[in-house]
Amino acid sequence: MYRNILVPVAYDAGFNSQREIAVARALLAPGGKVHLLHVMDPAPVIAISYEPEGWREEMIAAIKADLTSKADTLPDARIDVIDGEPGHAILDAEQARGIDCIVLASHRSDPSLFGSTASWIARHATCAVHLIR
Repeated sequence: MYRNILVPVAYDAGFNSQREIAVARALLAPGGKVHLLHVMDPAPVIAISYEPEGWREEMIAAIKADLTSKADTLPDARIDVIDGEPGHAILDAEQARGIDCIVLASHRSDPSLFGSTASWIARHATCAVHLIR
C-alpha cells in the first residue's frame, strides 16, 4: 500500500484514465493521497499564432474540471495541470510531492513495448512505478 500516489492523466485519443485511477485506488493506503496530474506539452510558437484568443485558458479550465470530477471519486485527491515535457515534469512532481508510487498507462498499442514517456519514467523514477498496458 502507498501513501502518495501520482497518476499522470493524458488526454490522447482513446485514453480515459479509468484503469489507472482504479489501480491507484486499490494500491492506496488508508489515509493516503492520490495526485492527478496532467502535463501540457508547450505548444510551438507558430501554432499558438493560429489559435483563437483564450483557447489555452479554456483548455486548462476543461481539463481541471475533468480532473476534479475524477478526483471526486477518490477519498483524498489533488489535481494539477502543469506545462512541460511529460517525462521530466512527472519526475519533478514525484520529487516535489513525496510520491511513493506512480501509476500510468504504457500508451503504446504494441503490447511488447511501452511508450517512450512510460519507459523514461520506469527507468528514472526513484519510487515504485506501476505500468498498465
